[in-house]
Amino acid sequence: MIIFKYLSRQVLTSMVAVTFVLLLIFMSGRFIKYLAQAASGGVSPDIIFSIMLYRLPGFLELILPLGFFIGILLAYGRMYLDSEMIVLHACGYSEKRLLTQTLLLSIVVALVVGVMSLYLSPWGMRNVESLFVEQSKKTEFEMLTPGRFQSFSSGNSVTYADSISDDKQVMENVFIADQSEEGGVLELVYAESGRQEVGEGGARFLILNNGTRYLGKPGGFGFQQVAFESYGIRMEDNVVEVGRLKREARTSYSLWKSENLKSTALLQWRISIPLLVPIVTLLAVSVSRVNPRQGRFVHLFPAMLVYVAYLGLLIVARKNLARGNIPEWFGLWGVHLGFLCLAIMLFAKQRILKLFTRNKLVNIRDSHA
Repeated sequence: MIIFKYLSRQVLTSMVAVTFVLLLIFMSGRFIKYLAQAASGGVSPDIIFSIMLYRLPGFLELILPLGFFIGILLAYGRMYLDSEMIVLHACGYSEKRLLTQTLLLSIVVALVVGVMSLYLSPWGMRNVESLFVEQSKKTEFEMLTPGRFQSFSSGNSVTYADSISDDKQVMENVFIADQSEEGGVLELVYAESGRQEVGEGGARFLILNNGTRYLGKPGGFGFQQVAFESYGIRMEDNVVEVGRLKREARTSYSLWKSENLKSTALLQWRISIPLLVPIVTLLAVSVSRVNPRQGRFVHLFPAMLVYVAYLGLLIVARKNLARGNIPEWFGLWGVHLGFLCLAIMLFAKQRILKLFTRNKLVNIRDSHA
């Protein structure tokens, strides 16, 4: 039990460090993407941190297996390099026992990943979709950021406001440029102030006060100029594309009940993520042995190539299953079976080489005797 606690602490410490670094990289990239959308008026800056929080299980379900895989390689590699593992083997702690106790630890990690993959990640995606749906109900006026020119998806329009009230109802020094797609007519509007009003049927209007409206084609001489005290513009709802989130947001039970191949492929993918953990554990233990002369990180590169190949083949199998190119019974399970056989072969190879070396030493000793 003492050895198991020591090994678990070494592996989990390395896993947490690697997972933190990878999570920081993944979330930074996603955070920058959402900031760019917020800067362009696609989403409100107020919900970015909520989106990141809901997406966290989706990040962790992919990062934790990789972090655990690298954690085993780093922890056991260091122990081989410092001759700790050699001492354990000399005291009767066999490689089979090492594998068994590491697999016990991997089952705990696999359960955590399974909860995230099957339950928390879809739950987070549903909440993200709800946030985007709420955003889609907001008008461009509510999405404006003061002091910035913003372009919106409802048309070829650019809007600017020098300042906006806290309740998002009144803005000062408003500029709007809108060009029609058919005739290429450009409409420019400037007003000292503007306010939002709701008309009959829930339609929203932007009422501009004390301004000027210009209308004409760019490059032409027939621009019309109209000064006004009050001018109303109907504001279209800001539409955000959320269709691509719908399947990922469905519960695992609904995917299981569905007969659609894309749903089946997604369900097999969710099950494959936790199933990945014990198989890569067997792979990591098999290749974690390090020769002190070679260095601590020499085994990381080939091991990472195997992991990338494993994950890549799962992605390819998922796409082909969704398209109906491979049978449902084979699906992603064939990839798991192939790498399980590879892991068993690598582990058996280490034991065979160790047995062969031991017999060779015995023969040499007997011949000298």
